Amino acid sequence: MTRFVQTGPSLRDPYTADPQLRGWLDRLLGEDGHAAAEQRLSDLSAEVLGPLRAAHHDAETHPPTLTRFDAWGERIERVDTSAGWQAQRAAAARHGVVALPYLAEARATWGAGARVVQQALLHLWGPESATFSCPVAMADGAAALLTQTGAQGEWLARLVSTDPAVAVTSGQWMTESQGGSDIARSTTTAQPDGAGGWVLTGDKWFCSAIDSAMAVALARPEGAGAGSRNLVPFLVPRYAGEGGLPARGVQVLRLKEKLGTRAVPTGEVRLDGAQAFPLTDPAQPGLAAMMTLVVVTRLHNAAAAAGGMRRGLEYALAYAAERTVAGGLLADNPLHRATLGGLAVDAAGAFALASHSFALLGRAEHGDADAAAELRLAAPLAKLTTGRLAVASASEYLECFGGAGYVEDTGIPRLLRDAQVLPIWEGTTNVLSIDVLRALSADGGRPLLHRLTAAADAATHRLPGVAEALAAATTRLAGDVATAAGDPRDARVVAGARELALRLGHAYTAGLLLEHAAWAAERGDERPALLASLWILRRLGHADISADLHAGFDQLVTAP
Repeated sequence: MTRFVQTGPSLRDPYTADPQLRGWLDRLLGEDGHAAAEQRLSDLSAEVLGPLRAAHHDAETHPPTLTRFDAWGERIERVDTSAGWQAQRAAAARHGVVALPYLAEARATWGAGARVVQQALLHLWGPESATFSCPVAMADGAAALLTQTGAQGEWLARLVSTDPAVAVTSGQWMTESQGGSDIARSTTTAQPDGAGGWVLTGDKWFCSAIDSAMAVALARPEGAGAGSRNLVPFLVPRYAGEGGLPARGVQVLRLKEKLGTRAVPTGEVRLDGAQAFPLTDPAQPGLAAMMTLVVVTRLHNAAAAAGGMRRGLEYALAYAAERTVAGGLLADNPLHRATLGGLAVDAAGAFALASHSFALLGRAEHGDADAAAELRLAAPLAKLTTGRLAVASASEYLECFGGAGYVEDTGIPRLLRDAQVLPIWEGTTNVLSIDVLRALSADGGRPLLHRLTAAADAATHRLPGVAEALAAATTRLAGDVATAAGDPRDARVVAGARELALRLGHAYTAGLLLEHAAWAAERGDERPALLASLWILRRLGHADISADLHAGFDQLVTAP
């Protein structure tokens, strides 16, 4: 009896096979700027297709372990990780995934656009990183914080090193079991140690990448007032010297058993007189400075969502090109074509949010006040919108593989497990929706509404089929934003914050897609206009676009 064996999906080169990525790089960097980044991106893409995929698989199948004591009872708190995890660590340093925006030569080449190149690197690498993108995000956030405060320069140098033997990553120790995202309830205290330094005491409940060489922890200095604003960020060394022993007063109570991101060693940490270095003046409120780190990690979250969605789409497309159903290829089935086309539209929207947000970050870091103002709203919107899209898309990707999508050794179930962390880490959708209200109260949503109004005017001439849906959505949003900005604490406004934030995210994405479509059309590329139109009709007009997705399938997905 001959046993049928289905051919598995074969991944295309993630850089050359992604026209949206390449198009956005051309627009945001200019063709010369993109050309200057091309070799760096091609080199990483080649590793993603080979050794990094193998390292990813090794790290996923060999999760971290914790050994708290040696054979003679001495506390060692040793976290062991796989060879694959260590290979990802080396690759992150070698390719400058954290370092790039801080390197003098990168800033000289691309200026603020170095952040755009960084997002492209994350887009290619993140889905095959065994979620090493998590410590990368926190290391970048810590580097941004240290750059801003000018503290602990020796640690900053290691965070942004491209030498794997020197580079380190950082943890982020904020949450505690009694408060979670309500950090105002934090009980970790900071006290002078009598010798010019500080020590921390308290328990931190969710500490990702616990194997990192350092962490940024929030604590309340002795004598500081209540509330979150009076918390101060401290740098906590994880190890003592070069021997790998835990720093004094740092205990790993246990590793977390998580739904996803299983290769990431995440622990509960007890600080019992742990040495720490304040990153801001302990006599002054420090939470505002800590938000520098949080904004960076939120944007990395959006990049992870967009990258994962694109990679899941690539796997689903490759499988559809191999799988035969009802006498023909799955890729030729009208219903499946419409399903994959819809996933392509959502992936395009997520990428637009992530890429634009990194561009804003780069401009803000280079002194652009308008970009900084827009980023206050863009960061929570990008994070919450892409997080929700990623989970929904991952569920669809599993369905695209039928039963094989539910079988662990295919690797497909991991797409859903890992996606589920995205709406949770760095603030749930509800928490971020309140942050959106705060941003609206500060600027009335002017940057977003201005972009949307301009896009609606342009669409009237360029894409008349979607202009009505876009104009109606813009008018309604303007009224709702004015109401929310007028009294963001009103119970009705707070109750509707989630729905408003998601609508704002969808509308913001529409404006970004239309801006890119206008640029691309001048160069004879109509694919971005199709993506923008279908996004608007579906997300803002709530129309059934199934027939359009089927008809435009080849243009939407550039199917293999």
